[in-house]
Amino acid sequence: MTRRKVVVVGAGPGGLTAAMLLANRGYQVEVFEKQPVVGGRNAAMKLEGFTFDLGPTFLMMPNILEEMFERTRRSVHDYLDMRPLDPLYRLIFRDGTEVRPSPDPVKMRAHIADLFPGNEAGYDRFVAREREKYSRLVPCLQVPYSSPMDFMSWRFARALPYLDAHRDLYSYLGDYFSDDRLKTAHTFQAKYLGMSPWECPATFSMIAYIEHSGGIHHPIGGLNAISAAMAKVVEEEGGSIHLGDEVSEILVQGGRATGVRLGSGKEVRADHVVLNADFAHAMNKLVGRQHLRKWTPEAIERKTVSCSTFMLYLGVDKLYDIPHHNIFFAADYRHNVDEIARHMVLSEDPSFYVQNACVTDPGLAPEGQSTLYVLVPIANNRSGIDWEREKGRYRDKILDYLETRAGLSDLRRHIVVERMITPRDWEESHDVYRGAVFNLGHSIGQMLIFRPHNKFEDIKGCYLVGGGTHPGSGLPTIYESGRISAELILREDARL
Repeated sequence: MTRRKVVVVGAGPGGLTAAMLLANRGYQVEVFEKQPVVGGRNAAMKLEGFTFDLGPTFLMMPNILEEMFERTRRSVHDYLDMRPLDPLYRLIFRDGTEVRPSPDPVKMRAHIADLFPGNEAGYDRFVAREREKYSRLVPCLQVPYSSPMDFMSWRFARALPYLDAHRDLYSYLGDYFSDDRLKTAHTFQAKYLGMSPWECPATFSMIAYIEHSGGIHHPIGGLNAISAAMAKVVEEEGGSIHLGDEVSEILVQGGRATGVRLGSGKEVRADHVVLNADFAHAMNKLVGRQHLRKWTPEAIERKTVSCSTFMLYLGVDKLYDIPHHNIFFAADYRHNVDEIARHMVLSEDPSFYVQNACVTDPGLAPEGQSTLYVLVPIANNRSGIDWEREKGRYRDKILDYLETRAGLSDLRRHIVVERMITPRDWEESHDVYRGAVFNLGHSIGQMLIFRPHNKFEDIKGCYLVGGGTHPGSGLPTIYESGRISAELILREDARL
């Protein structure tokens, strides 16, 4: 059998998934990554002996990751040491209430009874329905959508009563919980999609269930260790990964992708191209306008895109006594969310997240020291916010909140090393369209067939992976996008 060649643009989690699956099936695979490290937004950031995850810090559904490795006849546990967390995270409200969800259902029910008496029965009903929703909806996210006929399957018909797309996530939780804090504890996950809980479809209520039922895990070394493990599998299977080697253009001839042109001017030919760059960025920068019909830059500009994030990565000379994951809510959470999603202004009372990973993984920092990863959801760059002018002031505001609201006393005195990333940096240094780190929005009108197809509809021989295509953002779904695209290539070549 002739050995066919695949070029993968970008060594993010979706591209690496597709690369290792295709290399395992005998393809000649070459991955080109602009940055000097693998991972894309799932990469490691190393600062003077401290190791941070650049992007994702929550690992849910490790079974999906296990399956990807099993498809190459490997065990992910030979490559990664994944530690379950309990509590999953700590949620801190301005009235002093702290919610610490547990993956243990008995412990979780007792916790709700203690903090929100009378809501235990609602939690039981929530878990029962979300368990059924999960069993019906997840199979719909594991197949490609390329035609309206894909909605006619028995699989989709079974899921339809549980889609809940006609309701927003926050009001839907009112069916189960009477306390607004408990609703927030089960709807803040909309932020994983870069959306407001008051605009996010109730379809995504199952994310909280996924956390509670399957747990949240931390791979030792950080989530970036997943990317490193996948890259190792690619190379073990004979694939090549070229770091610091930028792709400047997707080559197209007769409506079909034929390879890529590198920044050096060199052309690399291929039978298939897997595009793992930020989708909207790629349509604006890597594909000639003449080759696009549906997904033109003008069409993309009319689409809803997610929020962005303001980031601080702090190496400190002590270990703070707080859990691994911590989320602090604004006094008026809905107003804070509206400032981000609707008004697109800087919030003076923001919600924010702090990861204190060294309580689980001390090797991320020099002995006796630790890493603090701070994320503030913020408007994307359609806001027009001047980050060169605002970044210093906003950094100081967030440090003030860390020292007061988060209880990290005298934090400034303990900072050894620091890096900041603004929405402008996401766009200019990391090629994220409009700084929208969660890609295209996840409204129903931008999901399934309405999202860019894995088998890209504008260019033959080009396959999409990552958060900008089906099934959407989040590591488990991005891994699925890599698997779906790999299987579409195998099917096109009559190898599946």
